[in-house]
Amino acid sequence: MNSFPWLTTLWLAPAVGAVAVLAVPPGRRTIARVLAFAVSVGVLVLAVVLAIRFVPGGDHYQFVESHEWIPAFGVGYTLGLDGIAAALVLLTTALMPVLILAGWRDDQAAGDGRRTTQIYLALMLLVESMVLISFVALDILLFYVFFEAMLIPMYFLIGGFGPRTDDAAVRAQRSRAAVKFLLYNLFGGLIMLAAVIGLYVLTAKAHLGTTSAGTFDLRTIVTAANDGTLGGSAVLLNALFLGFMFAFAVKAPLWPLHTWLPDAAVSATPASAVLMMAVVDKVGTFGMLRYCLLIFPVASSTFASLIITLAVIGIIYGALLAIGQTDVMRLIAYTSISHFGFIILGIFAMTSQSQSGATLYMVNHGLSTAALFLIAGFLVSRRGTRMIAAFGGVQKVAPVLAGTFFIAGLATLSLPGLAPFISEFLVLIGSFDKYAVATVFAAFALVLAAIYILWTYQRMMTGPVKEGNEGMRDLRPRELAVVVPLLVALLVLGFYPKPILDLVDPAVGNTLSTIGKHDPKPTVPTPEAGAVTLAPTGSHK
Repeated sequence: MNSFPWLTTLWLAPAVGAVAVLAVPPGRRTIARVLAFAVSVGVLVLAVVLAIRFVPGGDHYQFVESHEWIPAFGVGYTLGLDGIAAALVLLTTALMPVLILAGWRDDQAAGDGRRTTQIYLALMLLVESMVLISFVALDILLFYVFFEAMLIPMYFLIGGFGPRTDDAAVRAQRSRAAVKFLLYNLFGGLIMLAAVIGLYVLTAKAHLGTTSAGTFDLRTIVTAANDGTLGGSAVLLNALFLGFMFAFAVKAPLWPLHTWLPDAAVSATPASAVLMMAVVDKVGTFGMLRYCLLIFPVASSTFASLIITLAVIGIIYGALLAIGQTDVMRLIAYTSISHFGFIILGIFAMTSQSQSGATLYMVNHGLSTAALFLIAGFLVSRRGTRMIAAFGGVQKVAPVLAGTFFIAGLATLSLPGLAPFISEFLVLIGSFDKYAVATVFAAFALVLAAIYILWTYQRMMTGPVKEGNEGMRDLRPRELAVVVPLLVALLVLGFYPKPILDLVDPAVGNTLSTIGKHDPKPTVPTPEAGAVTLAPTGSHK
């Protein structure tokens, strides 16, 4: 137990910042922007301090805070940080200052309301706050409350702050996309709520609570689930697992529950869309690791092949649809569906390499998607259209803009030397021994990724300068301040992913040990005795 409430401060700081931004007088838009940016930088500094103080290989959950919330129902305010959550906390807090800077004037898209800026920035900070508490919550009901609550500010960001337009049809489409996002995720959350209630009843019957009531404490439930004292039939546990998994699959999103994502991504501002795809959606894959696998280890194994099949379909489906897109922003949205398929494949292959790769992939996908989507947003804002065919010859008039788009695109297709390559490689080699056929099909998407990225670059950046692109400005200082840190991070983690893997590996090892999974032992042929089984090395470094 820590004397200082580090984790409470972590998630509460952006929430308090949101209130402070709302309190800024209506005419002081610049002050509101600077304040929001300063708050986001302060939260990042706090996250870095936590990461430095975190001890890899120490207690599984660190900086634990535990207080009674609703004791009559076994609900507690319990927070704790493990290595997987620490990596995602760093991603979230590192991206937020970049997104506020990238969307410095996106708040004006909703109109000329006097408090538009304050509302927009407050919503961004509220989303960050709710995502952070979702990563550190160790009480299942506490997690569920914020898992659902983050949908509200995200809904308003999509529906109320999309790109500027006077087209009534486009504004109507934006509203429909926001409603679709909300309904899909609310429906998934309601299914999960039923599973949460069912799990609570199970803990009450097993007398896991300190009183006659049940408990929502994740640590207690995981211990009971893995030593057999939780009880419940296999059918019931499978049903509860599916309830959690359905909600996380919608949020992630996993094919075929993905259809809300492309519409929401193109309807929001680039900064809001990145917040959704790179940060909010990670709560879904994080939930699969923390809740589905740890609480329902047998059910996770039972449905692993089905989930991996859906993940591989999503990998190929997302890549194929990206190739066929004429809208650059929608193209990038479909690439995210493909990338989430790789993450889910790594999670449910249940090896140390695949799960470490999946967690690293969450971080790297956040960085690469942020870079590509924001740069594409800068392009679209200059040209006034998302249509790929409207571009051409951009590298001749805006070489830095074209060059940064190229590097971000290469990261998206997992070029060696850039961060996503390491994570994708770990997922594939970690999954191959157990799911060889699925891994081979997933690897085929690497070819498709090269097609959709390089072909898009060729159509937009090379060739003669198309009419309307002659006066296109190159990246301005503020835009460079957004893009350069992301590209530097992609390069650094491409050559030196050790800091993130050092955080993640012990947590992955604890997860696999808890659920009783071990890496498959490799075999090598010998002339005398055929195949010889070797002890696993237990390391991918």
